[in-house]
Amino acid sequence: MSVGLGHNRGPSLEAGRGWRAHCWGQARAALLPVLPIEVVRMRVRRAAELGLDYKTYAGVRATTGRDIIAFLFSTNALRLLPPIAQLPHDRESKLATIRNCGRIALVQGQLDRQTVMSLAPLDDAHPAPALLASDREVRSILRDAIGALPKDAVVLIGDSHLERDWCASARLAGYISADRYF
Repeated sequence: MSVGLGHNRGPSLEAGRGWRAHCWGQARAALLPVLPIEVVRMRVRRAAELGLDYKTYAGVRATTGRDIIAFLFSTNALRLLPPIAQLPHDRESKLATIRNCGRIALVQGQLDRQTVMSLAPLDDAHPAPALLASDREVRSILRDAIGALPKDAVVLIGDSHLERDWCASARLAGYISADRYF
């Protein structure tokens, strides 16, 4: 039997399909790890420390094989848009509850690092990539922002499709929209 591009090698639809589907399902289930309940509890607590629902946290963890050790927040996601008076209350309270995880801002537009750091409970702030930056420039800028942190343990919280593209360019652990996170 010839298998075409994109075929997931699932059960065929020929005679005996039911038995093959059963065997295939059993094999797939055997690939999934069965986590001890204490590990699940620990991961639920970790998701809460990060301000994430368990499903999102577990998805990132399963994809990368790593814990999330830092968040990159665009100033768009933080709603720090000129003219700025203060960080919106929902953003401030959510940032303040994050535990055991870096909080780094990507400063966009006419904002400056000091202003952003004075308005939000963050660990650091760096310039964001320019609007039409190439993939190479985006990777370089985000590498500078996260320093020695492993990129597949850093999640970007953003507010636009452009920021989602930054995540792909820099090969970060994932992207979460600001509406979903906050």
